[in-house]
Amino acid sequence: MKIGILTGGGDCPGLNAVVRAVSKSALKKGWEIIGFRDGFKGLVENKFIKLKDRDVSGIIIKGGTILGTSNKANPFEYTLAPFGSAKSPRDMSAKAIANFRKNKLSALIAIGGDGSLILADKFYKKGLPVIGVPKTIDNDLAATDITFGFDSALRVATDAIDKLHTTAESHHRILIVETMGRYAGWIALRAGIAGGGDIILIPEVPYKDEDIVKAVKDRCKQGKNFSIVVVAEGAKPAKGKMTVKKVVEGSPEPIRLGGVSYKIAEMLDKEVHLESRVVVLGHLQRGGRPTAFDRWLATGFGIKAAEMVENKKFGRMASFKKFQFTDVKINEAVKKLKRVSPNCQEIKMAVNVGTSFGNRKITG
Repeated sequence: MKIGILTGGGDCPGLNAVVRAVSKSALKKGWEIIGFRDGFKGLVENKFIKLKDRDVSGIIIKGGTILGTSNKANPFEYTLAPFGSAKSPRDMSAKAIANFRKNKLSALIAIGGDGSLILADKFYKKGLPVIGVPKTIDNDLAATDITFGFDSALRVATDAIDKLHTTAESHHRILIVETMGRYAGWIALRAGIAGGGDIILIPEVPYKDEDIVKAVKDRCKQGKNFSIVVVAEGAKPAKGKMTVKKVVEGSPEPIRLGGVSYKIAEMLDKEVHLESRVVVLGHLQRGGRPTAFDRWLATGFGIKAAEMVENKKFGRMASFKKFQFTDVKINEAVKKLKRVSPNCQEIKMAVNVGTSFGNRKITG
């Protein structure tokens, strides 16, 4: 058997661990394996490398992906030269399928978030034997309890909050930390709880300026002349919209969020006597070595994906449910996002230690 593997969308810690696990498992079975370069771009342009055991040895500790990735290479609306452009996207899916068959592949394993998995499902519906592996630091795929990359991003965000505590307290400032997460607030919520954030703002709980101001002033009345505010990039006011930084044409997920923390800082500077400073973590959350848990989780996903190939469970995605590796249909996996429930136990837990969510309606 000969299989292909690719990593699509944004990079994150743990991708190499999946590539390693799939490769070692496949090679142990006597299969051949090739890795497509830069996600679906490699499939369209037929650019790949043959993976041998020596190629994947030692990569479990490395962040990023040895195969490269792209969050713009949508084969169904291809905008990359020389085949297409942002103004004139082309459907290159037939070319991708032809390359799959030219290389005499038995299966394709696509590692990615919801955007990449939607593309994988489209190829499955066109007849390709495809298997998905969930990857996103946002932890927003409903069909799996957790995605690899999330724990590593959480570590970075929590460590940043820890470091900013001393500066905030020493200078009597409001330190606003902006995390990634798109439309789900998991990173901000858990890093905010773990880092002792005083105010946590997430997309699922629209905030009110007056409630944020009240939370800061209440702390000042208690003699706490500093505050840590943890803001998810998708946080929005009760009567407003998410802050869009830019739109990237040709990307499966063209909306780029970011900048909401600066709006909050500007508002606070007008309403309270403390100075506000903003730290946007951005791609720091995607970088660095994966945590031990992400290495373990990614390895399990890779082994499960190879097992699914052997059992011809195509059109499905590896999943982690109730501490067991299983599989679900890809189209079911990407049907809806997993978002934070405003009534969940985690939010109640945070409220009970004095954390504000910028909305007085959220109580413990």
